[in-house]
Amino acid sequence: MIKTYRVGVACASCHVAPNPDRPPSDPNNPGWENLASAIGNQYLSEGKVFACNVEKGGFFYEELAAQPRGTSDTSRIATDHINNPNAINPIFLLAERERIAATETLGPHLLASLGQEHKMPVPHILKDGADSVGVPGAALRVYVNIGMFSEYWLTRHNPLLGLTPQQPFETGYAHEHSVFWRATEQRVGNIAAFFRKLQPFHLADAPGGKEFITSDDAVMTRGKQAFAENCASCHSSKQPPPGLDAHSPEGKAWFCEAVMKPDFLKNNFLSNDRRYPLTTIKTNSARAFGTNAQAGHIWDNFSSQTYKDLSPPAELEFYNPFDPAKPIKFRPKDKHTGPGYYRVPSLISIWSSAPFFHNNALGKFTGDPSVAGRMAAFDDATEKLLWPAKRLGKDSIWRTQEDCTLRLRKEFIPEPLRVLSDADGYLKIGLIPKGTPINLVANLDPGRIAIGRSGG
Repeated sequence: MIKTYRVGVACASCHVAPNPDRPPSDPNNPGWENLASAIGNQYLSEGKVFACNVEKGGFFYEELAAQPRGTSDTSRIATDHINNPNAINPIFLLAERERIAATETLGPHLLASLGQEHKMPVPHILKDGADSVGVPGAALRVYVNIGMFSEYWLTRHNPLLGLTPQQPFETGYAHEHSVFWRATEQRVGNIAAFFRKLQPFHLADAPGGKEFITSDDAVMTRGKQAFAENCASCHSSKQPPPGLDAHSPEGKAWFCEAVMKPDFLKNNFLSNDRRYPLTTIKTNSARAFGTNAQAGHIWDNFSSQTYKDLSPPAELEFYNPFDPAKPIKFRPKDKHTGPGYYRVPSLISIWSSAPFFHNNALGKFTGDPSVAGRMAAFDDATEKLLWPAKRLGKDSIWRTQEDCTLRLRKEFIPEPLRVLSDADGYLKIGLIPKGTPINLVANLDPGRIAIGRSGG
């Protein structure tokens, strides 16, 4: 007998959302039939839900207010000192994802009780492909992140502020000392079985959805060809036979034939589930440089040795808002910058999930879960995806909307810095002027910056 327990918050808090094929007539009063189990809630405002008591005037309020809807910064508590809110993952076709998973080498910290081996195929769930120890291990990491065995987890890092080096959450210790860990361990197989049942949502099945699909066969054929020539080598789980390079002219010819088959989309994950460096992807780098899964950090035990051994990407170029003609050049140098990779996202049900990119930053947010509302968001995001000149440029930089300060309670900061606190027991940093780029402050790692009384 295992008593009922709460791990912190439920997975459904972030993953249940309006059903695209059965949208509610009133989004504020949906019925059960109007909800989808694991689509990822693109309408969630994380700050208002989980930090509703944060007061105006503080920097943290400004940071949360700028966060795109439908995103969650899963490395905010065990911080990697990067403001990197991510689109909440939908979960579809897990069995197909497992079928195409690449074999990776696991490190010395194996979840032996889950029957894991030294080398095994592992699907990549997180945006950067960091949780690379198989589906059971990936699921257990989520439960730890939302509160399971917090008595131990909170001793491995300084929540929210960092300032002190992280230590790995040791899975062997958790298995030995936490009945809640073992209880969850016994049930993750059921969760995986549930995930394998989840199917895509099709626009044609939604009320009025067929009106958004062209009836012109020539247009549809040209769209399939464009996909085959430019997208399918990465965005398809159905790939050419071994020995035929998917990116070669012969590979593209194979895709041009495959996309015309009536069963091409059936059980197609629309991703090859591979990691690619930022030099190839060329989108916002924040999540790709997360460090929590690196050796010696909090999620060390939940990432493979293959992931830890990835070589950093070559020199990167970033948009320069002060002088667009002179892009900022950056070369990752050491383990503190993270590996710099993204896994290929699935395009399943993409009509229902705009805005796009790993942080929901591309395209307008309509806040409307109706079919028309989803398609308005999809059309805007897709046009900007395929026409980069129409993207926001410097206006996409998140900025403080008001003057603010950053106040830290002295009991949450290391002893040497407590002498700088005021009479109320706070270390105050600021004034931070209105219009300051939020990530200029949010991405600082205070543990690597020397702070003295003189402000040096």
